[in-house]
Amino acid sequence: MAVNLSAPMNLLPVAGLRLGVAEAAIKKAGRNDLLVIELAAGSRVAGVFTQNAFAAAPVQLCREYLKATTSIRALLVNAGNANAATGDGGLADARATTAAVAAELGCEAQQVLPFSTGVIGLRLPLQRMLAAIPKAVAAASADAWTLAAATIMTTDTVAKGASRRVATSQGEVTVTGIAKGVGMIEPHMATMLGFIATDARLTPAAVDAALRSAVDVSFNCVTVDSDTSTNDSCVLCATAQVGSQDIDVGDADYAAVAAAIRDVCIELAQSIVRDGEGATRFITIDVGGAMSVAEARQVGYAIANSPLVKTAMFAGDANWGRIVMAIGKAGVSGLDPASVGIALDDVQLIVGGQPHPDYREERGAAVVAKPEFTISVTLGRGAAQARLWTCDFSYEYVKINAEYRT
Repeated sequence: MAVNLSAPMNLLPVAGLRLGVAEAAIKKAGRNDLLVIELAAGSRVAGVFTQNAFAAAPVQLCREYLKATTSIRALLVNAGNANAATGDGGLADARATTAAVAAELGCEAQQVLPFSTGVIGLRLPLQRMLAAIPKAVAAASADAWTLAAATIMTTDTVAKGASRRVATSQGEVTVTGIAKGVGMIEPHMATMLGFIATDARLTPAAVDAALRSAVDVSFNCVTVDSDTSTNDSCVLCATAQVGSQDIDVGDADYAAVAAAIRDVCIELAQSIVRDGEGATRFITIDVGGAMSVAEARQVGYAIANSPLVKTAMFAGDANWGRIVMAIGKAGVSGLDPASVGIALDDVQLIVGGQPHPDYREERGAAVVAKPEFTISVTLGRGAAQARLWTCDFSYEYVKINAEYRT
């Protein structure tokens, strides 16, 4: 039931990167559910991860391995099992899978980063995964991005991917990314995994800076249901295949490459919301006139995560009183209601804290009946602004999550 979203077509290969998939019957048989991403020697990798205190075993290992080495050679991703809240056994399982990939590629286990998504609290089907890993490695190719995007899906209804090309002084650079996630989504770096790659010769510091700035305006600006997963991870890999000179933050080519990475991340983040579990509306929330970006996001998330707002939007009910309620409960100290304005697209609901004299119910209803629209809020306190993306709550959201383990 994705909102104006279709599966990605013609995702661009990234030089120095190959992808292979296999079936390990991790949750159920009959589908690919294991992905190996092989990186050229000399690739530079950075990651951001969940802030959930119950960080899954693969998240713990990623953090450990990224501290131990700057030479990452592969990523291993499985769908169907989160390997979270599994204790020492879960960590041992994750280590065994990275060792198996390393044996196939001739590298060290700590050069393989593991990622998992799916049901929390279950041990991995280790033997089936170990049997599938050589098949995934043997199947690796440069043009398997679309297949990889489908492999990492759980309750997603549409695979998610995006590509960009950008000119630099050293030649044309490619950026391609895939992501999964439609529920348990409010990343704080949602259940979200994102893998972005470029063949640009970014320095390790530039990879880290480009990823963090992109995530801040993309994956950290979406919510489906306000829940932050135990497994949220987003990784940027730069294979350093284009040109001979490193690109650092502040260099002439950095801005263009970083902008392409940001654009891919924004498209992927929006895809997650468009495919939110049971979603029928894709909603942009613009908050301006705030004293800080943090304050603008605080108000935006109060609206985006309100079950009353989200269910009204599903019903096509322009019940703007629920938006007023959400703004008021956001906890903005000293907020003056007389300075607040609210609009649905170009239909002004509230001006100066009270109903706009020209507002008519049918005009608001016409907006929220559309599959995509914008809720705009002005706070009248400053010049800061923020943009978030969310979706509605439908009957299907409850059904999907009530039956998630069946």
